[in-house]
Amino acid sequence: MLTRLRTLGVAGAVCASSLLAAPTAFAEVEPGGWTSVSPTYTVQERGCGTVSGLTFTLTCSTASGDQRAERRYATYTGGTRQFEGYFRVASLSGTRISLKQTFNESAAGPYFMLAVERGGRLYAVHGGTTLSSAGTVGATVRVNTVHQVGTSHRTYINGSLQHTYASPSGSFYDKFGAYRTASGAGPATVVWSNVQFWRK
Repeated sequence: MLTRLRTLGVAGAVCASSLLAAPTAFAEVEPGGWTSVSPTYTVQERGCGTVSGLTFTLTCSTASGDQRAERRYATYTGGTRQFEGYFRVASLSGTRISLKQTFNESAAGPYFMLAVERGGRLYAVHGGTTLSSAGTVGATVRVNTVHQVGTSHRTYINGSLQHTYASPSGSFYDKFGAYRTASGAGPATVVWSNVQFWRK
């Protein structure tokens, strides 16, 4: 009996450790009908940006030029797309670093940018709306974006809807990583995990 209790105790400790190490992927923050997809991507390293797996680092404090470490996913032109990912700001000596973008390829510019300021404020770069204060160094944050092309773009932080933005028609793509905004600068290291995509 004692041996069995010890075994159960060890198993419980292993499970607890696993839960702390890797957050559970919840998925599909809006009602069903989603199909899982795996869009292709390219890695973008510019200026002092470096990418190692899902770790994205800006090594410099340069407040000008193109400083980025990102994944750029394949273009989509219609329907509804959902992105889910977890990020952890591992270090942030700088501020105003973009974490996730929905890029409007038809307008040749960012359409939605989620960024973090030193101290943990998460905000929409265009308009400056605060979405959450959950982006502190060391905290793991779940991000979902649901983009209905031609209608709206919705952003969820830790499962709660925090931002809705009207969407034009056209072609778009997802990006995530660490990217210096126009008023920002590194250094910064951001670690992403459990990234998934769906469409309907």
